[in-house]
Amino acid sequence: MTLLSVNLNKIAVLRNSRGDTEPDICQAARTCIEAGCGGITVHPRPDLRHVRPDDVRALSTLLRGRVEYNIEGNPFAGPRGAYPGLLALAREVRPTQVTLVPDSDGQITSDHGFDILRDIERLRPLVAELCELGCRVSLFVDADNTTRAFEQAAAIGVQRIEIYTGPYARAFAEDAPGLALEACVTTARCAQQAGLAVNAGHDLSQKNLGTFKAAIPGLAEVSIGHALIGEALYEGLAVTVRNYLQILR
Repeated sequence: MTLLSVNLNKIAVLRNSRGDTEPDICQAARTCIEAGCGGITVHPRPDLRHVRPDDVRALSTLLRGRVEYNIEGNPFAGPRGAYPGLLALAREVRPTQVTLVPDSDGQITSDHGFDILRDIERLRPLVAELCELGCRVSLFVDADNTTRAFEQAAAIGVQRIEIYTGPYARAFAEDAPGLALEACVTTARCAQQAGLAVNAGHDLSQKNLGTFKAAIPGLAEVSIGHALIGEALYEGLAVTVRNYLQILR
């Protein structure tokens, strides 16, 4: 079954809005795990807008030996204040997977993937270090890459891609998912031909996930946060996680 990794960034956003400790991100993780999710995702940023380095560390202690731990972030964003940098956090907590994302402070959320052929040499030493730490490395990519690009990614140690599904979700909402979904299918096929496993994430929801999963044979993992946490406001977190797992089955 495709693994569901629940992104808890929005729990941290709600907590930070009051500047206190509630809601508790670790309690949210426990609830998701007890409901059956296979992983937890966080995306610490240098501006500390949601998940903070201390959250990353606390979740590492909680998750070890229980479910997969996926940390996302920009590997080129250097240390700033309490944020030590993505690689420094990976050295500390040794997550199951590190998903490299080319985001910046100016983005409200991740909205594009790496240009693999352009960025491959900059990524090479970072991917090598993460592999030495025992982390699986995934690259966040747009649905427009070729087998050649993925072969180069595989050659430097990348093991997975995560397809940016924002365009698919928008097209689905407009009742016209065909071309965007076809682009995701083609990208997934090219990655698999290059020996990479395929993850997906961004704006996936209970409404559009089933169609996406059915179109992508061998889909390894979906990372879902914004929609899942929003839906959980109405149905409860555990119920919502179980709803997603039912779709993925």
